[in-house]
Amino acid sequence: MNLAEGVQIVSFGLLSLMVLGAALGVVLLQNIVYSAFLLGGVLISIAGLYLLLNADFVAAAQVLIYVGAVNILILFAVMLVNKQEDFASLPRSWVRQGATALVCTGLFALLSTMILQTSWLGLNSGAAPETSTTILIGEHLFSDFLLPFELASVLLLMALIGAVVLARREFLPEEIVSSERQPVLTLPERPRQPMVVSSGTSSTPGSTSE
Repeated sequence: MNLAEGVQIVSFGLLSLMVLGAALGVVLLQNIVYSAFLLGGVLISIAGLYLLLNADFVAAAQVLIYVGAVNILILFAVMLVNKQEDFASLPRSWVRQGATALVCTGLFALLSTMILQTSWLGLNSGAAPETSTTILIGEHLFSDFLLPFELASVLLLMALIGAVVLARREFLPEEIVSSERQPVLTLPERPRQPMVVSSGTSSTPGSTSE
């Protein structure tokens, strides 16, 4: 093992620990703002893993799109909603927690089995690709993966509309707003004395006429 391979192994271990730690923080923390920030850490760590696989374009797209757009959108949605609600325990919450744990355990077992049964030795051929990764990704996105690509766009649009609906303020009629306003404190106005108007002269209060 040379120095380059050692650096790659150490980098892979550090990035993997960052992904796992940040993902656990996203799920386990009760503060949703911290969870959203840790989600950005997960996405950045995955971009580092893409760099180790020589997928430079995918890593740049990961940072620009998911970290710079999707994660910022999630943070804006969290900040705009900002609803303070007391935590209320749901009835039979253990059923939901058990189902979630069962699904996560099944997915973990499935991925572990796939990793262990895959022959990774033949993938590292060392041959340079004939075309750039950008061209290959573009061809696959608009041919084989066109439907999942469009479905992801629709899901992001639905998330944006949901954030706007949750963050909007209810419209209050003017009658309700005016009735809820407190009366302004004002001093009583001093009564004015009537002015006497004659044919030739006009007298004001405090003046004498000859």
